[in-house]
Amino acid sequence: MKTIKGPAIFLAQFMGHEPPFDSFANLACWAGQLGYEGVQVPADARVIDLERAASSTAYCDDLRRQAEDAGVAITELSTHLQGQLVAVHPAYEALFDGFAPAHVRGNSVARTVWATEQLLLAARASRNLGLTAHATFSGALAWPYVYPWPQRPEGLVEQAFEELARRWRPILDAFDTAGVDVCYELHPGEDLHDGLSFERFLAAVDEHPRACILYDPSHFVLQQLDYLAFIDIYHARIKAFHVKDAEFRPTGRQGVYGGYGSWVERAGRFRSPGDGQIDFGAIFSRLTQYDYPGWAVLEWECALKHPQQGAREGAAFIRRHLIPVAEHAFDDFAGSGINAAQTRALLGLGEVAP
Repeated sequence: MKTIKGPAIFLAQFMGHEPPFDSFANLACWAGQLGYEGVQVPADARVIDLERAASSTAYCDDLRRQAEDAGVAITELSTHLQGQLVAVHPAYEALFDGFAPAHVRGNSVARTVWATEQLLLAARASRNLGLTAHATFSGALAWPYVYPWPQRPEGLVEQAFEELARRWRPILDAFDTAGVDVCYELHPGEDLHDGLSFERFLAAVDEHPRACILYDPSHFVLQQLDYLAFIDIYHARIKAFHVKDAEFRPTGRQGVYGGYGSWVERAGRFRSPGDGQIDFGAIFSRLTQYDYPGWAVLEWECALKHPQQGAREGAAFIRRHLIPVAEHAFDDFAGSGINAAQTRALLGLGEVAP
């Protein structure tokens, strides 16, 4: 078993126009000064030139050098917004158009092509940065039909996942060539939002070895899914991890769906680590038990707390939950030193026949 790497922080929620949030170098220094050892980097032009990173190892070496000078490592790249645009249902056309550059807005085909190209660039950029995992969203074609009323037409879900798999297969193949796992954050609003939807996608891409999971327990709390049992079932595919807390406090007026309330008003809402209901001690234990190979990355999305306070507290919170793996069993001191022949004798098996 290996000790989980961390603490790290996802930079997406902290980018801005003023120092220290205005550039990769400044954000890396800020994170290092807060006690983080890694940064998860969104594929955003404000912090990384994705096309340049895909084509220039010198540029990637410079990014890594900036990170090292700040005392941190780059843990993963993230294409959450681009991954979302790989598959967009027409109901969300206008809302998601803002995620895309101006030249493809209003053209769903061109937008999908652009998003796919971004993922292909991210595969090469991840390889050039020496990374082994990548964070993203799956996008969604079937999500508007998640609750079956009126009854879904027969074959609708199957066709949606066939199309989703068709769009993602060349991307998964590109990441396979790059030696990088694609870690889908299972998230309401995405077609991949729980274990069963992930299994359906996995079957559609023929159990592709690079189709993996970004484990974020906060989304499972809000769905009322057993987030610890999830690790037991899917640990072999979990290759990225967001440390994000949540709470679910249903009332006589609202439950999982939230009654169209704001995040503050909802029964289920995101919180800073330690402020919600998630048992992170149990999560870190399970992931350590199953030899999770990656980083523990803070993703800050709290309905109440200021982001900078959440960031300040997050490094210590993660470090407190890391489990340095023992080099030997706790009861080795009581080992009897019995050899193979003595073991057979203890079992009454006698000597091995010649």
